[in-house]
Amino acid sequence: MSSGSALEVKEQVRQAIDIVDLVGSVVQLRRQGRNYVGLCPWHDDTRPSLQVNPERQSFKCWVCDIGGDVFSFIMKTEGVEFREALEMLADRAGIALRPARRQPGSSPGGTHEKRTLYQAMAWAEQQYHDCLLHAPEAEPARHYLAQRKITSESIARFHLGFAPERRSWLLPRAADTPYNAKTLDTIGLVVRPSTGVGLYDRFKGRLLFPIRDTQGRPVGLGGRVLPESGSTSPAKYVNTPETPLFSKSNLLYGLDLAREAVRRGGAALVMEGYTDVIAAHQYGFGDAVAVLGTALGEGQIRILKRFADRIVLVLDADEAGQRRANEVLELFVAQQVDLQILTLPEETDPCDFLHEYGAEAFADLVENKAVDALDHAFAAATRGLDFEHDVNGVDRAMERLLSVIARAPRLSAGTDAQQQSREWKLLSNLALRFRVPEDTMRNRLSELRRRSARRPAARPGEAPDAKAASKRPERIEPTERELLELLIAHPECFPAGRSQIDPQWITAESSRRIYRTCCRLLDAGITPSFDRLMLEFDQPAIKSLLVELDEGGRAKGTRDADPEALLRELIKTVQRKEAERQRPAQLVALREGRLDDSQETELLEKIIRQERSRQGISEPTDE
Repeated sequence: MSSGSALEVKEQVRQAIDIVDLVGSVVQLRRQGRNYVGLCPWHDDTRPSLQVNPERQSFKCWVCDIGGDVFSFIMKTEGVEFREALEMLADRAGIALRPARRQPGSSPGGTHEKRTLYQAMAWAEQQYHDCLLHAPEAEPARHYLAQRKITSESIARFHLGFAPERRSWLLPRAADTPYNAKTLDTIGLVVRPSTGVGLYDRFKGRLLFPIRDTQGRPVGLGGRVLPESGSTSPAKYVNTPETPLFSKSNLLYGLDLAREAVRRGGAALVMEGYTDVIAAHQYGFGDAVAVLGTALGEGQIRILKRFADRIVLVLDADEAGQRRANEVLELFVAQQVDLQILTLPEETDPCDFLHEYGAEAFADLVENKAVDALDHAFAAATRGLDFEHDVNGVDRAMERLLSVIARAPRLSAGTDAQQQSREWKLLSNLALRFRVPEDTMRNRLSELRRRSARRPAARPGEAPDAKAASKRPERIEPTERELLELLIAHPECFPAGRSQIDPQWITAESSRRIYRTCCRLLDAGITPSFDRLMLEFDQPAIKSLLVELDEGGRAKGTRDADPEALLRELIKTVQRKEAERQRPAQLVALREGRLDDSQETELLEKIIRQERSRQGISEPTDE
C-alpha cells in the first residue's frame, strides 16, 4: 500500500476518483439540480432511480435501497470485496498500494483476485496485438484486414490481435509474469483438454477482436478463423467462454468506444459482426456496437438503455438475419424499448454496404428504412395472408403477436404512465390493423396472461419470496434515525448528544455501530463528519445506511433547523424510550424484593420522576 495509514490511503483514493465519472462510465447520467440521476444498473426499472451526489461523493438507488461511495459502487458492480475494490480504484487513480498479505497457499496470480484477472487479460491482449503488428506469422491476418479495408488506425483503436497457429504460444510467454496457468485458464485464454495432458491456446490461428466492458477493460476475445488458414475448425468465430470477467449476454462489442456517441445522439446501431462495427466507425458511425455471436438479448438491451433512447438493429438480408429479427421482437414490448429494425439490401452486410455505397447511403437507410419493431412484427406475421378470406390465418397471426405482448411485465398501479400508455397504443394499433374491436384485443390479452400466470402455489407457511424477505434491511426506530440524521448533518452537536445517550440505548445494530464509531472519533479529537464516517467503514450496508441518513436529513431540512433545540427533544425521547424498555425489569425486581431499602427507594423515585416527565407534570415545590 502507499505510504500512510489505511484511512489515509482510502481518503487519497476517494479524493482521486470522481464518483460522477465512475458511475457515468457504467450508466448514462444527467444533471438534476445539485445531483445527477440515471437508470440503476442493478434492476430493470425504466425510471431513473439512481442518484449521484457530487458534493458528498455518494450514490443512492431508491428502488434497490442501495447507496454508498466509490468503493461501494465498485464492490456492487464488480462483485468484489473491499480490498479488491480499493486496488481497482487505486489502479484507476494511479496510486500505488502495498501488496496485501496473501492467504496461505495463494499465489500472486491467484484466481481469487479479480483485479489480477483484469490485469492478466490486459497483458494477453497486448501480447496478441503486438503479434499482429510485428510477427511474420501474422502476415495472413494483416492481409485479411487489408482486404476488408480495415485501416491501421482502426487496428490500433480496437486493439486487434493475432494468435499464432501453435498449440502453446501464450503460456510460455507468461512464465516471467504473475499470471500462472490457472489464471489464464480462469479467464478462458487456454483450454484444459478432456483427454491427454497439457494446456493449449484457445484462439490459436485466429484473428482476435478484444471485447471490453463499458469501462474500457478487456474482458474477453472474439477469434475469427482466417479464410486461407485451412483450419478444420467447424466454428468460424469463437468467443471467450463464461468467466468471472466475461458474460456474453451482458456485453456488446465496441460499446466502450461507442458510449459517448450513443449518449450524444440518443441512439445505438446494433450490428452482427465485429468488422461491421469497425467499418461503421471508420465511416463516422461512432454509435455502432455488435452482439457477441447471438441474437440481441435482454441483458444487452438493459445495458443499452442506460445510454440510448432508441436502438436500431441492423440485420443482413439473408435468412439467418431475418430469423434473428423474429427472435428479438418480444424484446420491443418486454423491455419497454424503442426498437427499430433495419434490413439491408440483398447479399450485403454493413461492412460491404459501407465500402460499396458510402456513409451517405447508409445514413439514408438508417433514417428512412428502419421500421418500428411492431411494424416489422406485423409484416412478418401477416406476410402472404389474405385478410378477406383467410380468417384462420389472420387469427393465428393475431394470436402470435398478442403472445409477444403477453410476455411483457404486468402493469401495476404504480407503473409509469408512459409505460401504461405504450401498451394501450400497441393494442389500439393492432386492433386497427386486424380490424377487430379494441375490447376483443384486450380480453384476449388478459386471457393469455392468466394462462401464463398459473404457477405452483407456495408451500403452506412459506412466504411468497422468502429470499427477498431475508434481505430486508434492519428496521431502525424513527427516533434513532432522526437522531443520527441530525448528528450527521451537525457533527458539532455530537458532544452534547454523547454525554446523555449511551450507545447501548441504540437498538438497531447498524445504527449502534455508527454511533459507537462517532464516540470513538470524538474521544480521539476527530469530528465525526459524514466524509470521515464513510472512510471508517468498508461494509456496503453501513455505507448505504450513512448515505440514506445523510440524504434523509437533507430532505427533511435538518440542516436548516435549530439543531440544538432538535437535539434536546430527541435526547428526551430517547431517554424516555429507554426508561420504558427498562421498566418491566425494574418492576419485576421490586415485586421480587431483590433490592435493599436504599436501592428500592432510589428506583421508586426514579420511576415517579420519569412518569411525571412523560405526562408533563412539573416537580412538586416546598411552597
